[in-house]
Amino acid sequence: MSQKTDTAPDASRTGIASQFRFDLNGLGMVFIIIALCIVFSWLNPNFYSGTNLRNVARQTAILGIVACGQTIVILSGGFDLSAGMVIGLISVTSSLIMIDHGLVIGCLSAIGIGLAIGAFNGIMIAKAGLPAFIATLAMYSAARGLALIISGGLPITDMPFEFGWIGAGQILTLPVPALISLMVFLLCSFLMVKTRFGRHVYAIGGNQDSALFSGINVDRVKILVWSLHGGLVGLAALVLTSRAVSAHATLGEGMELESIAATVIGGTALGRGRGSILNTFLGVVVMAILTNGLNLINVSSYYQMVAIGIIIATAVYVDQFKRVKS
Repeated sequence: MSQKTDTAPDASRTGIASQFRFDLNGLGMVFIIIALCIVFSWLNPNFYSGTNLRNVARQTAILGIVACGQTIVILSGGFDLSAGMVIGLISVTSSLIMIDHGLVIGCLSAIGIGLAIGAFNGIMIAKAGLPAFIATLAMYSAARGLALIISGGLPITDMPFEFGWIGAGQILTLPVPALISLMVFLLCSFLMVKTRFGRHVYAIGGNQDSALFSGINVDRVKILVWSLHGGLVGLAALVLTSRAVSAHATLGEGMELESIAATVIGGTALGRGRGSILNTFLGVVVMAILTNGLNLINVSSYYQMVAIGIIIATAVYVDQFKRVKS
């Protein structure tokens, strides 16, 4: 009689192994971070000031939260183009709920709305068979329109005073948003390394047909993946709204591309089920240092957008080059 084995195919074990391996990609990321720090501290000595470093940590926290969810989505074989506009929709909706029903209900509603939107995306992709590109592009447009309708195109203020602590507060001089982001990274890393869910995500991203034949409920896992990502987007919207001290329909504009950039820079392969939360963390750090450093030396945000586009294209090219050579 044969013994019962784990249902996840070998692809999942290969993917999970990359969570533990400090490979050349991770080492290269560390060298890039060190080089960027040296260059920008030489160009502007204020780069190393405590105030600037805390601002960097606070600003990057939102990107880190979204990038964690984006990484899991990409590991499962998809990607999300709607995150930025969904942040705006959650921001205005949860803010109105908070004004009417109080701080706690408003905060819970942000995460709840994110979970619902993520689940809807997951159902469109897993059950209706829509490509992730089409499903999330449709959600991008719908979320933007709904946010503008609900808010009337105007910012929403008058949230409870205590709400500002989430985005601007500190614990032992450490910014609260950074601590929230760090906790998200740790929990997501544990989820992907230590749980059957994580193994199944890697298996589906590596070879969906093999995962299906091995007994994995692919549709259910995909819906859970997108729901988790939606919840994290809701959390990011909550932190960003608190930090901005107001809600607006376009509050998270561009976050979808930045989160994909951080994930790809971190070495997560598009459509191959290979990558890790740790390397995404390093990718987020690179994005944070690059953006902050360019701001300190007064480089226009327009040029920064061009730089991000070049970085995404280069990172994908390097990944494809490695794939051909392997």
